[in-house]
Amino acid sequence: MACAKANLPFVVANPAHIKKFAGAIGQHAKTDKLDAQLIAYYGEAIKPKLSMLKPATMQLMSDLLSRRRQLIGLQTMEKNRLKIMPKTISSMINPILTAIKNQLDKLDQKLLKLMESCDDYKTKNMIIQSMPGVGNVVAFNLLSDMPELGYLTNKQASSLIGVAPFNKESGIYQGTRQIRGGRPKIRTAMYMAMMSAIQCNSVFKGTYERLLAAGKPKKTALIACVRKMIVILNSMVRDGVMWAPKMS
Repeated sequence: MACAKANLPFVVANPAHIKKFAGAIGQHAKTDKLDAQLIAYYGEAIKPKLSMLKPATMQLMSDLLSRRRQLIGLQTMEKNRLKIMPKTISSMINPILTAIKNQLDKLDQKLLKLMESCDDYKTKNMIIQSMPGVGNVVAFNLLSDMPELGYLTNKQASSLIGVAPFNKESGIYQGTRQIRGGRPKIRTAMYMAMMSAIQCNSVFKGTYERLLAAGKPKKTALIACVRKMIVILNSMVRDGVMWAPKMS
């Protein structure tokens, strides 16, 4: 007799958190049995939020983006080799670059087709890309790897991609506030988009220039602009509105 399939609750936990939990309770020995007991105890004591499986369309989009990042990495390596290798070798590298470009074009077409197949994704994509400086790559990354967009507070949105600064203080020690954690794939995509946005988007250009004038390092200023970008995008998706400079 066949058994009916059941959806079991599960958690995708950060291994570093479990390791720190083990240190906090004084468990230093490590065996398979002890690890299993530790993970069970961690779940019972901490009660982390349950994880959810991605819908098929979202998972496919995420897989295509992963492949796209791999191809971009290969393309960068081949371009670097083209600069340093003798001209006699360039004839062997150029065909590879052409093949990679063709694959990237096909991937982008698949991503666009996938986006157009879902009304919800299509609408959110239009909202996200209405912001000057934001293109397909950022929109696809947000929709596939940050489905919570539009359902978060501003602080949660910036923390989720790892651009919220955290205090570093102890007694009289006052350390520099630093960002950490979050989802690096989205952060990287948005960081690269901001390099373009500070050139073509008056809101972010103005913010960036004010921060530089205040003595902030360029990278710090860019991260602050990325934080502002994700906060505005979160509000736009939540309210279902297109970009307007007054949102700043």
